[in-house]
Amino acid sequence: MLDLLIIGGSIAGSTAAVYASRRKLNFKMVTGDIGGEVALSGEVENWPLVNHTTGFEMAEQMGAQLKFNNVPIDEGFMVSEISANGKTWVVKARSLSGEERTYETIAIIIATGVKPKHLVVPGEDDLYHKGVTYCTVCDGPLFKNKITTTIGGGNSALESALMMASIASQVFVVNKNDKFKGEQILIDKLVKLPNVEIIYSAKTQKIEGNEKVEGVTFTLNDGTTRTVESQGVMVHIGNTPNSQFVTVEKDPTGQIIVDDLCRTNLQGVFAAGDVTRVPYKQIVVAAGMGCTAALAAIDYINRFDTRQ
Repeated sequence: MLDLLIIGGSIAGSTAAVYASRRKLNFKMVTGDIGGEVALSGEVENWPLVNHTTGFEMAEQMGAQLKFNNVPIDEGFMVSEISANGKTWVVKARSLSGEERTYETIAIIIATGVKPKHLVVPGEDDLYHKGVTYCTVCDGPLFKNKITTTIGGGNSALESALMMASIASQVFVVNKNDKFKGEQILIDKLVKLPNVEIIYSAKTQKIEGNEKVEGVTFTLNDGTTRTVESQGVMVHIGNTPNSQFVTVEKDPTGQIIVDDLCRTNLQGVFAAGDVTRVPYKQIVVAAGMGCTAALAAIDYINRFDTRQ
């Protein structure tokens, strides 16, 4: 019987794990990997006390801190089911190789983050890993001196385009809206770059190519259709919460609804980070929520013990 099971190994889950370790809880972290979407971020310049870092470096530092705090981790496992067993919880997880593990715990913190949304247009699935990517940090260097297109209008799209502008010969940015939704400092940097063309109010219709990406076709507000040459397509149009495995109160998009103490509508089940309905999907916000969830879970566990 565990005191606490933390599901997810990105910044929210890792922060919660550090607090759980310092309180000497009998706990475990279950996660597909350490770092999550943070590891796929580009340059990070809004993390407190650090002027500049990268998502990859932050993920490495997370892993080192978890090791320093002797956090027990079942890495490579994805939770498939959470069910009640009286006042405690039974959690089932499975690895990619099919190995199954079952945990019983007093409290749970869900910090599973999000996964990238797809365009759902012809050519997208067929050309995945053949020029289509959802991780510019991972695959961007493969397109050195080539032409690429970034699709999206938020911070992740802006970061993608900025990165590709330093790698590719030309970068198209296709935004379905008439302006960007990201940080102004990123927008200001992007619009000044000579090898970047920004196309507003454009809806992607198809990713062109047979064995590999050859271009992107989109329609404009006036009804005209345009195709731009591209060897790489970076899709950054938002994310979907990784919350399908648990039956808790969620909003229509699948984001878990929590209160000020990161409590869900289920006793002993907490949630933190981007998987929740928190309006600001920022690394520092997720870290704060991980801390809050851990402290609230510790309080719940202490009170749970006195009631037995």
